[in-house]
Amino acid sequence: MFRFEDPYILALLCIIPFAVLYRKRRCQRPSLRLPSAGPAWDLSEGFFVTVAEWLPALKYLALCLMIVSLARPQWGTRQVDVQTEGVNLILAVDLSESMAALDFNKGGKIINRLEAVKGVIQQFVANRAGDRIGLVVFGEHAYTQLPLTRDYDTIVDILDRVQIGAAGKSTAIGDAIGISLKRLEDIESKSNIIVLLTDGRSNSGELSPEAAVEIAAQKKVKIYTIGVGSEGKAPFRVNVPGYGERYVYQRVDMDEETLKTIATSTHGRYFRAADTDTLEKIYETIDSLEKTKVTVKTYDNYRDLYQSILAAAFGFLSIWLALSYTRLLRVP
Repeated sequence: MFRFEDPYILALLCIIPFAVLYRKRRCQRPSLRLPSAGPAWDLSEGFFVTVAEWLPALKYLALCLMIVSLARPQWGTRQVDVQTEGVNLILAVDLSESMAALDFNKGGKIINRLEAVKGVIQQFVANRAGDRIGLVVFGEHAYTQLPLTRDYDTIVDILDRVQIGAAGKSTAIGDAIGISLKRLEDIESKSNIIVLLTDGRSNSGELSPEAAVEIAAQKKVKIYTIGVGSEGKAPFRVNVPGYGERYVYQRVDMDEETLKTIATSTHGRYFRAADTDTLEKIYETIDSLEKTKVTVKTYDNYRDLYQSILAAAFGFLSIWLALSYTRLLRVP
């Protein structure tokens, strides 16, 4: 990165045009009248005559370089060190088959629940600063998709790749909370949060939601739960042999009472998202509730360049002096 330590000194460069204009007007006023030398005008100009015409440019160039060197040009880098207590935040996302329900609308286009969730979470991650975020996915089983990290680009990239059914058909909410709690133990923090998003009822897994919540409460981990999807029956896209792609309506069973209990038992909050706008507002609310105080320290490491520029200025000035008082000496 290039910069000037004292850029206001560059204002002195405005003097140069006035100096050039003054010299030009002065040279146009002869102090001595001579007889006409018409025949001599037909003679071609020699090399040193041409050099003499451009000789003042060396003086002005040297002056410009001196002014630039006074402004202290520098080249280097600026390092920003972000220091924060940090929030450890795990995003636990349901990948069960019910997430394929087509009951969300984005920009006039019907999308499934997982696609809606992906877009909102990506925006949520982009708004965080200094927090460590991890990703856990669950269905019949729960997996760590990404441990706690501040590499938000990687989080968005991994989230974009997850697919419905990758963790099984069923819903293991208890296991999802258990895996999330293990990931929160990886890095110590004063604030540990789980955002659990699901559209179903816990019907699988080794750890019950009640047992998982009890552990979370003991560890003082706050859980925000989000029930996603419309009530009643939801449309699904299926391939029917001999008929191709068809839409069928199926009822999705969401256990809102359990999700509310999980949130209240850990001092979190429960949200219900039936459409994209509501889902976006939910993540905006969580984002505002769980902000981190970030301290930013900036370190500059710059190298001065004025020595080289000043050396060049003195070089041009020396050439101008040498020629002006020797071969190209002017006699008034």
